Amino acid sequence: MVVKDNTQKAILRKAKELNPLFAPLYFEERIRKIYEYYSHEEVIFTTSYGTKSIFLIHLIHKINPLQKIHFINTTYHFPETIAYMETLKATYNLEVVEVLPEGKEHKLTTEEQWWKEHPKMCCTINKIAPLTPHLLNYKVWISGILNDETKFRSHKRIFERQGDILKFHPIIDVSPDDIELYMHLHSLPQHPLKEKGYGSVGCHHCTVKGEGRTGRWKDKKNHTECGLHVNYYYKK
Repeated sequence: MVVKDNTQKAILRKAKELNPLFAPLYFEERIRKIYEYYSHEEVIFTTSYGTKSIFLIHLIHKINPLQKIHFINTTYHFPETIAYMETLKATYNLEVVEVLPEGKEHKLTTEEQWWKEHPKMCCTINKIAPLTPHLLNYKVWISGILNDETKFRSHKRIFERQGDILKFHPIIDVSPDDIELYMHLHSLPQHPLKEKGYGSVGCHHCTVKGEGRTGRWKDKKNHTECGLHVNYYYKK
């Protein structure tokens, strides 16, 4: 317990040290600078290949092409998302690590359609539990969340402690207009569902057309987060 407490205190101190240093920086400068503190082997970058994912994927790959990309594959993604992932993988020569759920538990969520009545548990089994063992091997977790996406995310800082890992949100305060401009200037491939009216894309069971994240977990009361960014991750 003492070791765990010391680890968490050290992460909090690091976040407190880095936040004022990174806050004034342009989003691209933040990503360059993180590799002055940590090697790509100490950093994990996760994505689900949503409508804005290419923005951060392109930035990171341009700055450090050795950085692996961990794809959280619930197996419930739209076929268009999988095709998009394969397109980006081939176009930019990305090294993708698939994070897949455990077979037995995953099968149960399918057979009983947990996304209907138990969306939080469905996300836990298919996203959080599979990612946990991967996080144990790294010091820093890069995430592409934005502060205008949900009320919970609006309070997030560039660096925060999440369990026993330092969470890095390099684009947390970037505006949607700046993201669109960057994607346009670099002619980045768009998610095929974006032009069909999907502002945000997750698992096909829980995603409908809508502006921003309004189409995510539609009719699921008070469910706006899958849990990846609210649950804590501890090293065992």
